[in-house]
Amino acid sequence: RLCLSENALSGEIPPDLGSLANLEELYLWRNRLSGEIPSELGNLPHLDSLDLSANQLNGQIPPELSSIPRLRELVLSWNQLSGQIPPALSSLPYLTMLNLRRNQLTGEIPSTLGNPANRNFRGLDLSGNQLSGAIPPELGSLPSLTWLDLSGNALTGEIPSWPGRLLHLGSLRLGGNQLSGEMPSWLGSLPNLEWLDLSGNELTGEIPPELGSLAKMRSLDLSLNQLSGAIPSELGSLASLTALSLSGNQLTGCIPEGLADVETNDLADLGLPLCGA
Repeated sequence: RLCLSENALSGEIPPDLGSLANLEELYLWRNRLSGEIPSELGNLPHLDSLDLSANQLNGQIPPELSSIPRLRELVLSWNQLSGQIPPALSSLPYLTMLNLRRNQLTGEIPSTLGNPANRNFRGLDLSGNQLSGAIPPELGSLPSLTWLDLSGNALTGEIPSWPGRLLHLGSLRLGGNQLSGEMPSWLGSLPNLEWLDLSGNELTGEIPPELGSLAKMRSLDLSLNQLSGAIPSELGSLASLTALSLSGNQLTGCIPEGLADVETNDLADLGLPLCGA
């Protein structure tokens, strides 16, 4: 195990680290490291966790990283990495978490990331990049997925149909894209969903009343879309809800009982009366 995090280290990552044949964990996060990620790190046969986040690394993600047979966690967030996401990363049989947040990655999300063989894959964060195209429906084939963050990109198309598949999903963040179409009613069938962010898209139609079935929902953000119609009364039964944002839409009618008691909300910006008032 080699941990040199938070030491204000500068310069490039030494390629010689790729010769540490027994290394299992490498943590270099929150330094001032620059240059490209050495492809030699792909030579580490026992590496379990690799965290190079919060540096100034640039260049493309080396496809050689997909040759690390035991890699479980790969964190390259908060750098300046560019280019496309290597599709071969999906071939890592033990991968449980991939975090590429806040880089300059482009192109489409590889559909291969939804490899159904990755039954232990739990977390995917690709937020804050420049990714485009549609959300691959194959991501719905990851049965153990607990959090998915694709926010802050330039993704288009409709939200894929994943009903009944992502039963462990607790956080779904798709805000700040260019997604269109209606909100799918199957979102109400995700029993463990606690955070749902679809804000800042181009979604139309009405809010599905099925969202009222999400008993664990703590934060719901549907702001800055083109949603219309009345706020479903079923949302008033979300007892765990502590944050709600619906502003920037074209909602009509009245505010259901119960929602006005949500700790953090923007209901005053809707200009709608309380139901029954």
